[in-house]
Amino acid sequence: MALDFDSARLPNPHLTESHHAWRQQLRRFIDAEIMPHADDWDEAGHIPDTLWPKAAAVGLLGLGYPEAYGGTLEGIDSWHAWIAQEELARIGAGGIPASLMVHGIGLPPVMFWGSETMKQTVAPAVLAGSKHISLGITEPDGGSDVASIRTTAVREGDSFIVNGSKTFITGGMRADWVSTAVRTGEAGARGISMLLIPTDAEGFSRTALPRKQGWWASDTATLYFDNVRVPADQLIGPENQGFWVIMTNFNRERMAMAAGMEAMARVCLEEAVTWAQQRQTFGKRLADHQVIRHKIARMKQLINATQSNIRLCFESIEADQANPGDIALLKVQASETLEYCAREAMQILGGMGYLRGNRVERIYREVRVNAIGGGSEEIMRDLAARQYGL
Repeated sequence: MALDFDSARLPNPHLTESHHAWRQQLRRFIDAEIMPHADDWDEAGHIPDTLWPKAAAVGLLGLGYPEAYGGTLEGIDSWHAWIAQEELARIGAGGIPASLMVHGIGLPPVMFWGSETMKQTVAPAVLAGSKHISLGITEPDGGSDVASIRTTAVREGDSFIVNGSKTFITGGMRADWVSTAVRTGEAGARGISMLLIPTDAEGFSRTALPRKQGWWASDTATLYFDNVRVPADQLIGPENQGFWVIMTNFNRERMAMAAGMEAMARVCLEEAVTWAQQRQTFGKRLADHQVIRHKIARMKQLINATQSNIRLCFESIEADQANPGDIALLKVQASETLEYCAREAMQILGGMGYLRGNRVERIYREVRVNAIGGGSEEIMRDLAARQYGL
């Protein structure tokens, strides 16, 4: 059996006919609606507005959200979510799913911590693909240091007055709302709150960040808040407890990123194997050179280990026993696996891998955003050490 994206996937005893049907449905959609356009969208630097309603119609946007708001929750588990990340990673242009699925980090704070009015206002439109929501955490000076957030929200009667800025915000130019971390109290983690801020509010502005190493098709922005008045009932969760909202959300984001990185590593493996079996050098196939076979074997070894770790972490989530330290280290393992596989695939493809318009070239450029976004490797290791009581 040829070593490709599917055959390199380890068996998963948790998968049922429902999961296999979901994969087939999603793959048909991606192959028809996204794959033929991925190169053009990446070069253009954006994806069309029409893609969101199509993704909603196939069930992608609403996966895991309650039916009352237009989602599909009954019978949905971690394995459906893992499959979605795998299939989106097959595209080999990370900016497309990053922008298309950004509600996956922007909407959960509202769904888990927001008021019923807030949910009814935001969720149905976002899950239908007619409106958009993003997450506003990172600031120009703070990076991954969430506890040092400087954007302020000062209480004034029944409103908060927000001042400050956010940057590297995925989906920031399209967003109709931003789930935003603000400082409402003392220094440190205990003074942070989350606010749902509409982007049509007076004093809100944004600028695009189009010049990126990777994720070209992703909408990325810097957001500015200049005396933006936000009603106090737009608090997401209790005042001064936003840090816990953020931390809960990060586990979900990191699992999604790990699943996507492992699948992108398999894309690199597939492309490297295909090329090695076709390319002739020194009178024989590349695959007949021991050094090439060892590269491919090492890629598969790391992929196996990462897949197994993802499954273990999802099992802990399904059992309601998730350990944030384990999830943090999983993200590190996944980014290191992706980095190795992208590098080795580029080596095997040689000049062909260096040309624009192929999945390996795009993935190679996107290694760092995956290693840094959602918590850098260094921050993840330190987080894990603290979770383990060191």
